[in-house]
Amino acid sequence: MPDDTIGDMLRETAGRLFQAHCDTATQRLADQGTWPVALWAAVEEAGLHRALVPEDAGGFGVPVADALSLLKVAGAHALPLPLAETMLASWLLAGAGLDIPDGPLTAGPVRDGESVVLTPDKGGWHVSGTLTRIAWARDVDRMVVLAGARIALVGKDSWTIEPGENVAREPRDTVRFDGEAIAVGETSITAGALIAVGAAMRTQQIAGALTRLTEMTTQYAQDRVQFGRPIGKFQAVQQNLAVMAGQTAAAVAAADLSAEAVANGVKILPIAAGKARAGEAAGIVAGIAHQVHGAIGFTFEHNLHFLTRRLWSWRDEFGKDAVWQRRLGRHMAASGADQLWAEITAV
Repeated sequence: MPDDTIGDMLRETAGRLFQAHCDTATQRLADQGTWPVALWAAVEEAGLHRALVPEDAGGFGVPVADALSLLKVAGAHALPLPLAETMLASWLLAGAGLDIPDGPLTAGPVRDGESVVLTPDKGGWHVSGTLTRIAWARDVDRMVVLAGARIALVGKDSWTIEPGENVAREPRDTVRFDGEAIAVGETSITAGALIAVGAAMRTQQIAGALTRLTEMTTQYAQDRVQFGRPIGKFQAVQQNLAVMAGQTAAAVAAADLSAEAVANGVKILPIAAGKARAGEAAGIVAGIAHQVHGAIGFTFEHNLHFLTRRLWSWRDEFGKDAVWQRRLGRHMAASGADQLWAEITAV
């Protein structure tokens, strides 16, 4: 079966599932801290959380870019679940030859300069250290952490949590480890590569949310009548809608670039370019969406904020725009002027 057909099938399956189970009521309850039990059960039953896992490890065995594209669909539905984090953690475990437990998972570190330490202890491994901004930590029973050249699966009895959240009110907790690891395996993934894969995932989510946001705003401009005609007929609004469409197209292209970079052995520079470009688009498109919707778009009762608050949060996670732009700038400067065009076209 052609890869594009596989990807289409995965995205269609995810879209139908989220449409059926991720309604406004579920999103509002999640916003208040309620774990969406039925929604997660549907995701797990469909096996979407294992999309990035090879077939011999219990996954779908689909191309990496197709697996990651599920996150575009999740982003478009403002999915209030750690689907990206569970996919990332499962991918790490599979790569280290470790069994993947049932249920939602999360992974870390997610920020440069943070790490945990594994110490041999009575035939096992003791894990210690602190990680910040860990997504959904309070809602999972197992977490995957990178410690040097090893991957560890850790249970919740080995950590304590200081609750935190992002602008979208998704859990982003500080986790302090002091206990035994459930399982440990060796890995070739570095901390930089781990954060880069997370950045590629956020780029997918941003692209999906921007696509939906542009559709919503365009439809609203067609429906909202002011001064006797739809506001979408006014030239200034049309110009803004055109900017939204252009920025969204750029973010979708950036997401595709990032996904291919993960598939090709986690190439950092394309991921850096993709995350920075998608983050830039997120700020521009979210601002225009609120301008076009006017006062109603700022109300809690309108669904717009489920997308815009996530966009404002996701653009800063796994490295802000400036972090990745500096990474690109330093690389280009070190390569020298004679290599500029070669570096730009090497992707």
